[in-house]
Amino acid sequence: MEDNNRNLILAMVLSMVVVLVWFTFFAPEPPPVEEQQASTETTQPAAVAPDAASGTAPAAATGPQDPSGSAGRIGIESPSLEGSISLAGGRIDDLLLTSYRETLDPESPFVRLLTPTDASYLQPESAGTPIAPGGNPELTLQKPYYAVYGWSPGAGTDPAAVPNASTIWQVEQGETLTPDSPVTLVWDNGQGQIFRRVFSLDEKYMFTVNQSVENTTDRPFVAAPYGIIARHGQPDTQNFFVLHEGMVAMTDGDLHTTKYKNIVDLDNVPREGRAELLNVTENGWIGFTDKYWMTTLAPAPGTNFTAVTKYAEGADIYQTETRFPVETVAPGQSVSRESYLFAGAKEWEAIRNYEENPSIQRFVDSIDWGWFYFLTKPIFRVLHWLNNHIGNMGWSIIALTFILKAIVFPLARKSYISMARMRELQPQMEALKERVGDDRAKMQQEMMALYKKEKVNPAAGCLPILIQIPIFFSLYKVIFVTLELRQAPWVGWIRDLSAPDPSSILNLFGLLPYAAPARDSLVGIISLSIMAIILGISMWLQQKLNPAPADPTQKMIFAWMPWIFMFMLGGFASGLVLYWITNNVITIGQQYAIMSMHGHPPNLFGNIRESIPKRKKK
Repeated sequence: MEDNNRNLILAMVLSMVVVLVWFTFFAPEPPPVEEQQASTETTQPAAVAPDAASGTAPAAATGPQDPSGSAGRIGIESPSLEGSISLAGGRIDDLLLTSYRETLDPESPFVRLLTPTDASYLQPESAGTPIAPGGNPELTLQKPYYAVYGWSPGAGTDPAAVPNASTIWQVEQGETLTPDSPVTLVWDNGQGQIFRRVFSLDEKYMFTVNQSVENTTDRPFVAAPYGIIARHGQPDTQNFFVLHEGMVAMTDGDLHTTKYKNIVDLDNVPREGRAELLNVTENGWIGFTDKYWMTTLAPAPGTNFTAVTKYAEGADIYQTETRFPVETVAPGQSVSRESYLFAGAKEWEAIRNYEENPSIQRFVDSIDWGWFYFLTKPIFRVLHWLNNHIGNMGWSIIALTFILKAIVFPLARKSYISMARMRELQPQMEALKERVGDDRAKMQQEMMALYKKEKVNPAAGCLPILIQIPIFFSLYKVIFVTLELRQAPWVGWIRDLSAPDPSSILNLFGLLPYAAPARDSLVGIISLSIMAIILGISMWLQQKLNPAPADPTQKMIFAWMPWIFMFMLGGFASGLVLYWITNNVITIGQQYAIMSMHGHPPNLFGNIRESIPKRKKK
């Protein structure tokens, strides 16, 4: 029994060490204090075209006054999106996700994905944060973030003959881009070439962009189409070690990720600056991903292109690009190139559908599944399936816990049977101690011989706890990263399973008329929530299924362990704490039932009474 307790302590201490390491290395850093944006009247540099003739692509140019605010716009309206396209460069630079709000407040603004370089026309309630100094005091402004397409000049082609990020386009067809009505833009360069750009949109987040050029002259025209996603300045990120935010790309089946802080340190490429170029021969995509949102360029399947990641140091612009091969347009002919732009929420079901149609290779891997992806993916799929049938993520997590416990039940059963067998051996262990006395080496040798004879594995008690570690991390990843858990309610006060339980013992769980302290404050450390307290009690009850060890040190560790975990894990996402509580309750029931079936029911109430300090008689 002593060895069994020692193994259990070892497993619990190991779990605690893992959690401590998690807090030490994976805890989010406080977001950096960003300098406020310049006024909306300030000239903004813009992404410009790659140079097809030289193979270079300067990241940005300061250029003249930004024309995007006064060039006119085409509206975007769909069940999932709202925004506009600027006729300056034909940029998709104004996009709201109308299915998601910034906070739980139903009146809070929609989540803004894309922002123009000149946001003076935006409505104050829709622009984002922070306040733009020097401009409208009611207007808020995010850093510019947009997608732009164009053509780069080939050998012998006048650079002025191709459209760039500042070209003013005309509307040839359509008034508003909707799922039922595409929009066509046209630009005549005055040199015999007519460029067209057709935008189409589905019900969710996928734009189809068809670029074409018609050559009306009697000589060939040489140019190369491209697509660019540009972000001005590093965006506000979670700064969380296990979360990837930055460039994400798939090139011929290989996944590539680069965080923003590493993009600025890319190697200097001749005529490119800090950049990384990846040649794609069959299928691929590239873009920027945030925790819940993503903007991605995806050429049509089977298209050769170059996927580019780069950083313009002078302009502080992050870019991802898709550069297509140079096209030679014969006299009287036209050439077109079709590609896709995903700009929206990282909904698993939508992204999976895009992987099937229009066959964007391994698009679901744009979701950050983490190191344990072989567990994270199936766990999420089961949770998603349960939620579709139950309709509540909290109850789905509880159901998922039952399923996971059923899968590992054979190991748990062996563990509990081993613990019951250890109790049967207790009289023989006591007799062995009396026989060998203080000879520890002899005692260990005799104990191992006894275990072998009786076919008992003293380490079996560790397995159920150890196997919970990868499951815990995988479920943590699912709850922390997947959009489906964002602002998902359970019951009562639990309105967001991806966030910690907001209740606090310091205001008697809302009965006192003042707010609880912030979680990251010094006082917030002791601001235990309802779920944290239930977690500590469930761990304490699970521990009391076994007698306290005789060794004083082990006994002290056992006494403090549940309450240490209560403080450490109580601040985790409430969905994860809900899983842990459910897991503890199921474990208590399994251990009690199995050990009772083998004639050694846990003496729960007796062990609780034994743990209560007794007053010494005078």
